[in-house]
Amino acid sequence: MTQNIKGFSKLSKEEKIDWIVNTYFHNPNEAKEVVLQYWNNNENIQKLHDEFIENTITNFYLPYGVAPNFVINGKDYTIPMAIEESSVVAAASKAAKFWGERGGFKATIIGTEKIGQVHFLFNGNKEKLKQFFNEIKTKFFSDTENFTKNMQKRGGGILDIELRDKTSELDNYFQLHATFNTKDSMGANFINTCLEQFAKTLENEAHHYDNFTEDEKNLQVIMSILSNYVPNCVVRAEVSCPVENMSDTASIDGKEFAEKFVNAIKIAEIEPYRAVTHNKGIMNGIDAVVLATGNDFRAVEAGVHAYASKNGQYSSLSHAKIENGIFTFWLDVPLALGTIGGLTSLHPLVKFSLEMLGKPSAEELMKIVAVTGLAQNFAAVRSLTTTGIQQGHMKMHIMNILNQHHATKEEKQQVLDYFKDTTISHSLVVDYLENLRK
Repeated sequence: MTQNIKGFSKLSKEEKIDWIVNTYFHNPNEAKEVVLQYWNNNENIQKLHDEFIENTITNFYLPYGVAPNFVINGKDYTIPMAIEESSVVAAASKAAKFWGERGGFKATIIGTEKIGQVHFLFNGNKEKLKQFFNEIKTKFFSDTENFTKNMQKRGGGILDIELRDKTSELDNYFQLHATFNTKDSMGANFINTCLEQFAKTLENEAHHYDNFTEDEKNLQVIMSILSNYVPNCVVRAEVSCPVENMSDTASIDGKEFAEKFVNAIKIAEIEPYRAVTHNKGIMNGIDAVVLATGNDFRAVEAGVHAYASKNGQYSSLSHAKIENGIFTFWLDVPLALGTIGGLTSLHPLVKFSLEMLGKPSAEELMKIVAVTGLAQNFAAVRSLTTTGIQQGHMKMHIMNILNQHHATKEEKQQVLDYFKDTTISHSLVVDYLENLRK
């Protein structure tokens, strides 16, 4: 049977499923049952999910957990997290409790500027182009007034537009580099709408500019698009306490732990191989909250990793120091987030998340997300420099192993009891389970 199909998007959901299971599966009925069991029993909810994207056949669920006991700028939070990885929510919760007993987290907005660009080619006199841009710059603002008036009422809008010469990197390449404040919306649609109007204005005004030659009048717009790199839309999260308070167990000396922790962070600052895994741990926390609040975690990931490379080498997003007996640990991270628009008003669990967080503004959400990333990083580095990462991680992962091997309730309890104070690995758990069954 051929695997190509025409008009797939025009089929009903049921027809799409039937074609897939009959084309690709040895047991179509069993495959179809897997798809159907993840449908939502509430028809309205299911219809809503079906309309989020194209060619939907079912839902793909992620666990939705909460990390309580976060204290951020003196305010208590329980933070929603959507993620499939074991130990992430537990680690965030543990770090929240640790720092909650030491004054909590502090978070500060450093900037909220977002960026969009019109990329175009101009084969002509650069000085004439600069003069042309300066003469028509106000036109970019006036031609977008219909799009910006509501954003301006909320205190946002277009901040500035620059002409940038990139011809040293690509022949005839220039940019309109625009900055925006989009307040509580992530702002992608707003920014892109403005940029497309900038492009029309640019082409139209160039065509009628008397100082240009005919070739210069025909400048070519390549594309108009926002950037997910937002180095001036940054939030700082931090914690601090005296070094002697860095221990919460008799087996760890506070000063020794603090010094070891600082060195672990310094290694991530200078060694890219470590920095990538280090920052991945930060993103475990950040992505989980970004996803739970209906924001675009792919955009956040791309921007964050570009920011980690801003000095020419990939490096740690977090930093630590000891000065005058005080341990300080902080994180600067770019986060373009929204609390209105997009899924925030559509997805029931997103609305649930935002209400749980006290219906935050975009700036407040930036602080919450950054703090979660810092908490996650603290928990990971603390484990790495003390007990090792696997002890806690495998204890959380053990249930996945047991479910994979269809362990009964009684078997699960016996395995958990056995490995309570014993080294855990996948093979050891499987071997013990198999011996139980013998």
